Amino acid sequence: MTMTDDAPITEDELAAIALAADSDPEIDAEAVPWNAAGAADGPLPAWYMPAPVTVARGWKVRAAAGLIILAFVVINAFGLCITYGHLVPA
Repeated sequence: MTMTDDAPITEDELAAIALAADSDPEIDAEAVPWNAAGAADGPLPAWYMPAPVTVARGWKVRAAAGLIILAFVVINAFGLCITYGHLVPA
């Protein structure tokens, strides 16, 4: 079946196409999955959740992140809470 126009397909047409489809198609023995080229080693395929990419950060970015983490630890050590942006006793 080929679509030659941009008319939307109705739900009834989709149901007719689904009912007319072969329920047990013959698959070529040498067929390759469409995502085999980008397959990742893991439980999820690469197209669903791509592998994380690491980016080298400079020492300034790491120092700023460490300073923020240290500030939260010190705030919590003094028994204060800054969860909602306001410094209040916990």
